[in-house]
Parts: sequence; C-alpha cells; structure tokens
Amino acid sequence: MISFVNDYSENACPEILEALQQTNYEGNKAYSYDRHSELAAKFIREKIGVSDAEIQILVGGTQTNLIAMAAFLRPHEAIIAVPTGHICVHETGAVECTGHKCIEVAGVDGKVTPEDVRKVCAPQHWDHAGILTVRPKMVYISQTTEVGTVYSAAELRALREVCDEHNLLLYCDGARLSSALDCSDMTWELMGEVFDAFYIGGTKNGALFGEAMVIVNPSLQEDFRYIAKQRGGMLAKGWLLGLQFETLMQNGLYEKIGAHANRMAMIMREGLLRLGVRFTSDSPSNQQFVVFPNSVLRELENDFAWEVISTVDDNSTEIRLVTSWATKESDVHEFLRRVEVCKFN
Repeated sequence: MISFVNDYSENACPEILEALQQTNYEGNKAYSYDRHSELAAKFIREKIGVSDAEIQILVGGTQTNLIAMAAFLRPHEAIIAVPTGHICVHETGAVECTGHKCIEVAGVDGKVTPEDVRKVCAPQHWDHAGILTVRPKMVYISQTTEVGTVYSAAELRALREVCDEHNLLLYCDGARLSSALDCSDMTWELMGEVFDAFYIGGTKNGALFGEAMVIVNPSLQEDFRYIAKQRGGMLAKGWLLGLQFETLMQNGLYEKIGAHANRMAMIMREGLLRLGVRFTSDSPSNQQFVVFPNSVLRELENDFAWEVISTVDDNSTEIRLVTSWATKESDVHEFLRRVEVCKFN
C-alpha cells in the first residue's frame, strides 16, 4: 500500500533516528533543561535573528496551540481565524476548552486577510455592546494553510500592520512550516519580524514528534513554562524533543525536508493536471486537493491511500494527497500511471 494520507505516517527521518541511537545512553537533565534543548533553542534563535526569543519544545500541535492560547490571552479575549483553521475544525474544541472563543472570518484561499480583521474589530461589531462580548486579541494563521496555500511576505507584513492598528497578537501555526519555507517568499528572519509567537512543526516535518514554540514578544514570555507544565505539556524526557530539533536545525535539514515534499507534490500535481484531474485548491505545497470519480477511487483504493475531504456529488469525491520527506518519486509515478490506466481525462 502506497500512502498519501499525511506527512507523519513514517517514524522519522534517518538523521534523527541516528542521533537518537548515538545518544541512547546519555544522562540528561529533565524537562528541557538539557544541552540538546539548549542547542536547539540556540540554532532557532540564530535562524530567526532574535537573540532573546523564548523557545519551548512541546509534544504535539494541538497541545502547543492550546497552551499558547491559555498563556497569551486573558479570559475574555478571543482569537480570529478562518473556518478551515486547525484550531476551529481539527482540535476537538481544545482552544475553546481553554475558555477562549474562536471568531471565524471568511478569509480568501484559506487565509485571513487584513479586511477580515478590520471588520471584526470595527466598533459596530462589538464595541457597542461593551463588556457583553468577547474582545478580539489574537489573529491565528497557519503557514501552510489547511488548504495548502501559503501567505506571501507582503501578506504577512500586511497582517502585522493591521494587528498593530488594533493591538492584536499575530500567531502562526507552523505544523507544515518546512513546506511553506520552500514554496513561499517567507524567510526565517521575516518570521522573527512579524509574529509575536509561532511554532516550528516537527511532527509533520521529519521528527518522531514535537513542535518548537517560539515566543518573540517579550511580554508573552514570562511564566510560559509554568503554564505549559500545568497544562500537561512539559515532557520529562525533554531531551528527546531537543535532540530532534537540534538535528533538524542543522545542515539545512529542515529546509531539505520541505523541498523534497514539495517537489514530490509538484510532480504529482503536474501529472494529474495533464490527465485532466480537477483541483479544488491552487496549492504550491505538499498538500494537493483533487476531485476523482468514485469509480476511479474504487479502482485505486486497494493499492493507494488518501484522506477523503468531502462528497462532491453522488458520483465524485474530493480527496487530499500529501507528500513528505519519505515519499518516493517512484511511488508518485506509479500513482500517476495507475490513474492514467483508469483513463481519467
């Protein structure tokens, strides 16, 4: 079975497995006070060009997002996000369980726009009610988005500007950040410039598990580790997280992982376009969203795996195809060959 279900089906990239094996008998300090976590933090600070950024590596994306919201927001403050935002649809209400409302805005191509933010923050939407409504305080984005699109550098700077206008925090979910760095003009340095906080995804970028929270805004840094511990986010064996990010942040490994995943996705995309397959998203990243006749999917399902996104009609289905660090080019070509055999054009 060749799987295009997600980008975390395999254990971890070889470099991380080798590092884990080589350090298996080390004795390390607990709760991320070890030398590997310190080195990971050092490398991250150097990449983003912010020497005083607070770094805390946590286990998973949902956990990282909910801890961030719990730490950065007061009880009456809310988050602005698009309906497809991960915190809105794929985290079982985890953010709402912290007591913070998600205010959904329309967005464009899965991206929050400055116009969305201005509408939410306009007086007619909440100021007239005074203390009777929640107050917007954070803009949440994903880079890449949940539909595979990416924010350009200009779009990110525009969001930073509107957040400054309305005294809002700008937060980035970087679950698939390696892909975004490869297929957009965003840079590490720009992330350190525009975001108050963001996380660097590991789980979907070659690690066994782990997401590195980066807190750039000094006003958000105090007591973050206390809150992370209270919310169950501090791994006793924190060096396992630190070691992985120490590895990912060296020798361009993180960037290479995103580049490979994107290249496999573009081979797939171009091949499917030649065969007349319809795409529902103009994605330059490692997530591709396509519509297939159900008859074709039935012919493919014994040998290939994907995620079903939606039922288009009685005869067709939208699916998601995802590539990763582990995707083989030969597997992509085999998938394209089989689709062509189904005469999909």
